[in-house]
Amino acid sequence: MNTEVGTRRSWIKTALLAAFLVASLSASVFAVRHAPEPIVDWLLETDIRSQAQLWQKRVLMQLDDDAGSFQSQSLSVDEKQRLSRIPDVADYFRISFIGMDGTVFWSSHAESNGQMDHPPTEASHAAGELSLNHLHFHPEEIEDLARHALNYDEVQDRTVYEIYAPVVRNSTRIGAIKFYSDVTLLHETFLQSISDWLFIAACVVLFLMTLAIGLIVYTSRKQLKNLQERAREEREMMQRQIRLAREVKLLGELNEWLQSSRSLTELFDMVARFMKHILPESEGSLYVYSNSRDVLDGSASWNGGSHHEHIHPEACWGLRRGRSYQFGQSEVDFACEHTEPNDGRPYFCFPILALGETVGLMHLKKHKDATSDAFDESRRLAQMCAEQISMAIANVRMRDQLEDRSIRDPLTGLFNRRHMLDSMRKLIARADANASHLHLVYIDVDHFKKFNDNHGHDAGDMVLRAVGDLLIKNCDGDEVPCRMGGEEFMLLLPDLPQPELKDRIESLRRDVAAISVRYGEKALPKITISSGIASYPDHGRMPQDLLRVADEALYKAKDNGRNQVVVAQVEKPGNDASKNASPQTPPHGLAAE
Repeated sequence: MNTEVGTRRSWIKTALLAAFLVASLSASVFAVRHAPEPIVDWLLETDIRSQAQLWQKRVLMQLDDDAGSFQSQSLSVDEKQRLSRIPDVADYFRISFIGMDGTVFWSSHAESNGQMDHPPTEASHAAGELSLNHLHFHPEEIEDLARHALNYDEVQDRTVYEIYAPVVRNSTRIGAIKFYSDVTLLHETFLQSISDWLFIAACVVLFLMTLAIGLIVYTSRKQLKNLQERAREEREMMQRQIRLAREVKLLGELNEWLQSSRSLTELFDMVARFMKHILPESEGSLYVYSNSRDVLDGSASWNGGSHHEHIHPEACWGLRRGRSYQFGQSEVDFACEHTEPNDGRPYFCFPILALGETVGLMHLKKHKDATSDAFDESRRLAQMCAEQISMAIANVRMRDQLEDRSIRDPLTGLFNRRHMLDSMRKLIARADANASHLHLVYIDVDHFKKFNDNHGHDAGDMVLRAVGDLLIKNCDGDEVPCRMGGEEFMLLLPDLPQPELKDRIESLRRDVAAISVRYGEKALPKITISSGIASYPDHGRMPQDLLRVADEALYKAKDNGRNQVVVAQVEKPGNDASKNASPQTPPHGLAAE
């Protein structure tokens, strides 16, 4: 019974193989008969396109002024004589020049002169690309056929390519040249060659298929085993591809989110959330160099990992050696100091590099529930994650530096006028929402021109830097010190009560007067400032109104003798005199000194 079943299966297999051979033979015959023509057309078209560009270049060289000829749609007698001789020695038998309006203003085929020949309408042709049209001409339609063909039949149609070649100057199409080329002989040669090659290839394929089928019959069991093994490998490969696709997707998402982070704090939060999903086999932590570059600050940890607040660069073998370090791989290993107390689990230390500089460290330790093989396989992905994180950190820092430079005065380090106006609008909105005050203190260095005239501009710069440093020291929190330009400064003081404002500005004035600036071997003269104060909403609700009032108060302080503070008066309805700034007495302002 088993033999009969085996024999029946053998006959069925033989019949199926015979049917497969017949089908393959039929497919080969079909390919030999029908495949050459499209291949020949493609080869001819490719060859004609490359030649047509050279034809066009050579024809245009026969014109004294090709652009002028196409614009005027006329050729000189010499140009016509030169052009009329070209088809006698070229691979095309007819040439025509076509203007932008579609008029054939010269052609080697006299009957075509003056006729309309509109260009193709496709966008590619309008952009200056060649256009080919496959035609069939009667032999009588081809000029001097005997000169262009060795053997020809006066009855059989000829294979002709019509080539429309736009003429472009300065990215503008000014006309076109049309060529007609007889490719009958070339077409038949290509067709015969390809047919022969296809027939040989079909025979070889049939032979190889027959041989392969024979081997399949005698080695079916072995192939079945191979197929099973291959199926297992493919399943593993599929699993790897699925895992790789997931990793690529997560890396892409990680990169997109990191690049959109607005600060390093937000970036570290994103890293902690993503790394938990990307590397579940690892407990991780991230360290970033501080601005002083002497220690690394613990920035993030995930998946059960922890980090120290600070570590020294010498505490990590990866940073000391300048490359990734793996603990638990060699027979003799040394643990990094920042991993103490070490429980013996393997770990990676990846120095994070950006633009050739080490910016931090990523530490990954094998999770308690993960296998050693899975942890080792995660190294490549972890390295890519470290690269993504490094570039993101560099981008955020670079963006912060560029933003800081755009809002800082390079001489004093104070905020510039643009940032002052932006901050003023935000603080006004906050004061309006909280029903609080915002004070503007307009400051001017008294007799600053004398510093420049008597001691030089370098001395003047030292004075401005000294005043700027003092303003920075006197401001904290949301208070904004700015340099308006020249020797003028501005302070934005939100949420400051009037009594404190009095003491604050008077103290600042005294501190400035106490500054001692040395230039070379001598001390510069005493520095004094004049200040004008305006408050929101008492002196206006718009930035320009507050600036105007503070400026008027400043000029009042100068007119009163300088080295003093003036608070603008609150305007009262019907009192025109109140529009001018003048000293006030507490608690509404500061008396002029």
